[in-house]
Amino acid sequence: MRGYRGIKYTLFVCCYVFWVVSAVLIAVGVYAKIAKETDVVDTLALDPALLLIVLGSVMFLITFLGCLGALRNAACLLKTFLGILAVVFFLQIAAGIVGYLFTDVVMERTERLMMKAIVRYREDQDLENVIDFIQKKFQCCGVEGYKDWSQNIYFQCSDTNPSLEACGVPFSCCVHLQNQTVLNTMCGYGKQRVGEREARQRVFTVGCLENIVWWAKNNLLLVAGLTGGLLLLEVVMICLAAAQISWIKKVERHKQQNASRSQSERKDSLWFPAFANLDEE
Repeated sequence: MRGYRGIKYTLFVCCYVFWVVSAVLIAVGVYAKIAKETDVVDTLALDPALLLIVLGSVMFLITFLGCLGALRNAACLLKTFLGILAVVFFLQIAAGIVGYLFTDVVMERTERLMMKAIVRYREDQDLENVIDFIQKKFQCCGVEGYKDWSQNIYFQCSDTNPSLEACGVPFSCCVHLQNQTVLNTMCGYGKQRVGEREARQRVFTVGCLENIVWWAKNNLLLVAGLTGGLLLLEVVMICLAAAQISWIKKVERHKQQNASRSQSERKDSLWFPAFANLDEE
């Protein structure tokens, strides 16, 4: 019985932690969605708020089934939780294999998606913050290079562009100088007009796609550890759910056997013993 309680409450705690995290993701996504003044970007891949809401909702539903099923000993809910989690696990494995086998296609699709994000840079505040964070974190600018920002109408380098940021790059591309205390948001102005050697002194000129791939290769153990840890946790939750389902079935079979045994004993008591002398009554 102690083993069953250990399995039950370990599964409940794991599901509860993910359930709380998913609720926080939904809350942050809804808040970001409501706080937007305009809602131009409405695609899942280019809207961080919408992505948080969808991801959080899926996690919330799956972990809610696990929490309720583990706590109430509901085999049907645990089976549903186990099935969905197993499908998610195998989809992740399949995505990793496909990504490894078709690296060129994945890189091409990623580059196209990042270029769309640059085109819509000023249309969504959340998307703008994400791009600025990536460019600061990985010390990069654009997808393949800093001149990719010419694809954005605000930074397009042409004589007919009336924008003050024409031929420039966002301030997140700027090189942070030593002892600089005041952020210069105009440091990227006009940097597309100069050559790469001169621009490199003030802004990052390497594309973000190259730097992200380089960072992933140099931190392969970290990436593999995080991915393996997540997959291992999913396997543990699958095993715990399967063990609890097996235990519930075992208890149900035991109850059915006891019930059938008691019914047979009650039926036998209705029969008189063999060779009984009924006249003695």
